[in-house]
Amino acid sequence: MRHVVVPEDLSAAEIEAVFAVARDLQEKHDAGRRDALLPGRVLGLLFEKPSLRTRVSFQAAMAHLGGSSLFLGKDTGFASTRESIADFGRVLSQYVDAIVCRTTAHETLVQLAAVATVPVVNGLSDYCHPCQALADIYTLKRHVGRVAGLTLAFVGDGNNMARSLAVVCGQLGMRFVLAAPPAYQFSDAFRSHVRTILPEADIAETTDPRAAVRDAAVVYTDVWTSMGQEAERVARRQALAPFQVNEALMACCPDALFMHCLPANRGEEVTDAVIDGPQSVVVEEAANRMHLQKGLLAWLLGHA
Repeated sequence: MRHVVVPEDLSAAEIEAVFAVARDLQEKHDAGRRDALLPGRVLGLLFEKPSLRTRVSFQAAMAHLGGSSLFLGKDTGFASTRESIADFGRVLSQYVDAIVCRTTAHETLVQLAAVATVPVVNGLSDYCHPCQALADIYTLKRHVGRVAGLTLAFVGDGNNMARSLAVVCGQLGMRFVLAAPPAYQFSDAFRSHVRTILPEADIAETTDPRAAVRDAAVVYTDVWTSMGQEAERVARRQALAPFQVNEALMACCPDALFMHCLPANRGEEVTDAVIDGPQSVVVEEAANRMHLQKGLLAWLLGHA
């Protein structure tokens, strides 16, 4: 029984195994075939935060695999004073075969995984978003055929998406570059952690977005103000304005793909011309959340 709470919970070989299962299932899906690999299995979706892509992609994935899902919102009493996380997690494990948890505080997810007796998957926390990062690199591999030796440039805030992508890139032999103002780059604690778990990883930081995207295979951005940071929005917009992904920046890397995990604040971190332009793969990237997660669920529940 395995959890995927942070990207490094999967080894490079395991990520490639999940990619292989996802690709096989995606090709069958595109041919009109949906193998019921998980009949009778139940997925619990435990969400403290709003969601479109994570919720629907996991529910659709489980339905395609022949199982079912239960959406569990705040009314269940999770992470409240109603009962402890330990009691909640141990009881929920008796009803479902796996849990996807989308939570405000990463520590809540860690506590849940510590007591759950079924696999727990991080559907987003303030620290990381492993399923999105895996789907992003899976999308790149579908386009290029390989990922080792390629560069992903993340332009904007060094947030949970940037941390997740930095780790996955490091695991798979990709170069990762974060372009952000000094105050929005990675913390010393995260840098130290990455050096410990991935001492050979090629992870760089710069304040020059043009230098970051040069020779990049992917240019990636995310919202500048995440949920819970609304009070910082004005300051963030001012600091990050020079890091907008626009036509001029993408002209520095005409062969790069543009990615965004969505939802996007159009006109802020990215312009309409880029997100709707020929280099953008944001819709395919979102679609691949379902395919990647089908592979992950099949792998976690022993049917890969």
